[in-house]
Amino acid sequence: MGRIYNFSAGPAVLPEEVLKEAQEEMLDYRGCGMSVMEMSHRSKAFEQIITEAEQDIRDLLHISEEYEVLFLQGGASTQFAMIPMNLMKNKKAEYIITGQWAKKAFKEACIYGDARAIASSEDKTFSYIPDCSNLPIREDADYVYICENNTIYGTKFKTLPNTNGKPLVADVSSCFLSEPMEVEKYGLIYGGAQKNIGPAGVVIVIIRKDLISEEPLTGTPTMLRYKIHADAKSLYNTPPAYGIYICGKVFKWLKNIGGLEIIQKKNEEKAKLLYEFLDQSRLFKGTVRKEDRSLMNVPFVTGDKELDAKFVKEAKEAGLENLKGHRTVGGMRASIYNAMPKEGVEKLVEFMENFEKVNR
Repeated sequence: MGRIYNFSAGPAVLPEEVLKEAQEEMLDYRGCGMSVMEMSHRSKAFEQIITEAEQDIRDLLHISEEYEVLFLQGGASTQFAMIPMNLMKNKKAEYIITGQWAKKAFKEACIYGDARAIASSEDKTFSYIPDCSNLPIREDADYVYICENNTIYGTKFKTLPNTNGKPLVADVSSCFLSEPMEVEKYGLIYGGAQKNIGPAGVVIVIIRKDLISEEPLTGTPTMLRYKIHADAKSLYNTPPAYGIYICGKVFKWLKNIGGLEIIQKKNEEKAKLLYEFLDQSRLFKGTVRKEDRSLMNVPFVTGDKELDAKFVKEAKEAGLENLKGHRTVGGMRASIYNAMPKEGVEKLVEFMENFEKVNR
């Protein structure tokens, strides 16, 4: 069987060039006689891998020296606790709830302090981004939290919230490196690598240095302290070495194609193909308010659960995999991350057109 078009929300499609490079280096990484999977994280070879990876992501996002870049473990979900443990000095934080992951982060923060939900789109099944221009942010709040791109529901913050000067904390897992971003507008950015960047097992945290606390909340485990990892350059313990190696290759792939401005244009072209079809279709319809649509995750439905299931089944048979929507919303979802080629989206639209003719 040849390679299929993988529309999974994560772990997700990776650039074929990256996979082929990793394949070539699998048994012998650049003449060292071993795989990256086998080498010590204290070796000079791995030191070069992680140092180059950090520099390349700094180059891509124009990250200043005011920020630390950390390669951690535990997935994005561990950050739900790590953020309040390290940033809740006044034990107060404001959360904007735009999907299941923001809800989970909010619930976790409530364990450690007075977290408040100050805006939400749950009233319409998270199908839009609420107005965040004038939020009731407390003067002594430690930070304002968002999930910038909502993987399950397909929404994206196009305008960042007005935080009244408080640090903005953003989960960017499913839009990480899909477009340029102004890092200086955030206090902390984090994301699981398994959407746009690499295999599952790596979470990248970009944190402003002044937010790294010498004294996190009492009881914070050593492994959950940002300062520990910053001081050790992400090598306090054995890191997810092979995952970091793949992330580094993806960073170089992005730089080689021209950077984030170029990948943004490619992503806009792919999303336009799919959204334009959905907007004129008489069978399928998108579920997100147009102005809040994600470039990365596109949910859609027919309005008939049995027909949705038939679509997913027949799409799989046609080599279009992982189009079933998240279990909490049903329907379908196409995740069209950086590494999804335009041809994959064209094939999907062609299949949808044919499916509509037969089943309308």
